[in-house]
Amino acid sequence: MRLGINLGYWGLGMDADNTAVAQEADRLGYSVCWAAEAYGSDAATVLSFVAAKTERIDVGSAIFQIPARTPAMTAMTAATLDTLSGGRFRLGLGVSGPQVSEGWYGVKFDKPLARTREYVEIIRKAMSRERLVHEGVNWTLPLPGGPGKPIKLTVHPVREHIPLYIAAIGPKNLEQTGEIADGWLGIFFSPEHAALSLDPLRAGRAKVGQTLEDGFDLCPTVTIAVGDDIKAGVDSQRSYAALYIGGMGSKEKNFYNQLARRMGYEQAADEIQEKYLARDYEGAAAAVPHDLIDATSLVGDTARIADRMQAYADAGVTTLTLAPAGFGLEERIRALRTGVEALERAGLA
Repeated sequence: MRLGINLGYWGLGMDADNTAVAQEADRLGYSVCWAAEAYGSDAATVLSFVAAKTERIDVGSAIFQIPARTPAMTAMTAATLDTLSGGRFRLGLGVSGPQVSEGWYGVKFDKPLARTREYVEIIRKAMSRERLVHEGVNWTLPLPGGPGKPIKLTVHPVREHIPLYIAAIGPKNLEQTGEIADGWLGIFFSPEHAALSLDPLRAGRAKVGQTLEDGFDLCPTVTIAVGDDIKAGVDSQRSYAALYIGGMGSKEKNFYNQLARRMGYEQAADEIQEKYLARDYEGAAAAVPHDLIDATSLVGDTARIADRMQAYADAGVTTLTLAPAGFGLEERIRALRTGVEALERAGLA
């Protein structure tokens, strides 16, 4: 099992620290450095900067938001980043959510599965450097009856195939991800509830005559809090969990809240969302069950974290991406180093 690092959203007062974190992860042998985007910093610019400041570590988008770019633009960006990084780019995609898609980008959040499938099809065509022709529900290339003509990508990426990941949570999206992607970007993944994610992914792989063991990268992001005080480590992650379970998306359409329900936390999911949407953020954080956080993250000393890493590896995870719980540089660097030590202690390095 390999390790990754997720820098989260750039521009939250951690810009210089993020650079140091990425460089330390590169020095320690981490496999990939991911960057996210929502409605602040864009991931492409961040990744080009990180690639310029590192030597070996891959850089990946976790995620590029599908409503933010046309598929051809995403193909151009992926090809450019792969070229500038010397073949170190990984393309992660996701549909975002209704609030961001419609409120920020002005793109209707409907039929996300069909949109994702078509988006990936166009990217694959463009990246193959064949002349781009596509006739679909969401995009038609070239536009009919006009001056447009089939054209092809002029940039030559370092690799013929850039790994494509999809961030998926719901069962149908997971199944499609197994069918059309090279890897999965997960969140709030618990080894004890692995079947909730892996069974649909496995079904999707079977549709194309493949298995999860045929080079498919299972890549969940987990928060990590290092220390002897387990309760304090869990408490440090409450606000993060409450934000996603309670506040990411609308009351009717929150994928993270639905995942918590499928894991058996229906009552807590209701309470977290109710309090978060009422702007009782402290109450929402307090309502997140201790066991939910502990099951979906790495908390404790090196030995305890090593045990949990073994559980993730046994569940089938191939790349475990760490998101340090603290904002201080020293705390985040310590988490990176503990991650390597724990991986070695578990015999997984």
